[in-house]
Amino acid sequence: MMTKRRELLRKIRREARRQGLSFERDARKGGNHEIWKLDGMTIPVPRHHEIGDITAMGIYKEAAEKLGKGWWQ
Repeated sequence: MMTKRRELLRKIRREARRQGLSFERDARKGGNHEIWKLDGMTIPVPRHHEIGDITAMGIYKEAAEKLGKGWWQ
């Protein structure tokens, strides 16, 4: 299965807003990734339209440091 990049970012943005945290794209650019900041924490997100579920789960778990364990479920 694949996760749409836009949906992944929307999900993180919505939860960050709900918890009163900032979530914005960093001015720096990675090679094949965009760099996003979640309340000061750096999260690289691939620039593909669709992201593999294993990679998406890794991004969700990385964001869990700020958003809380299992926030995406």
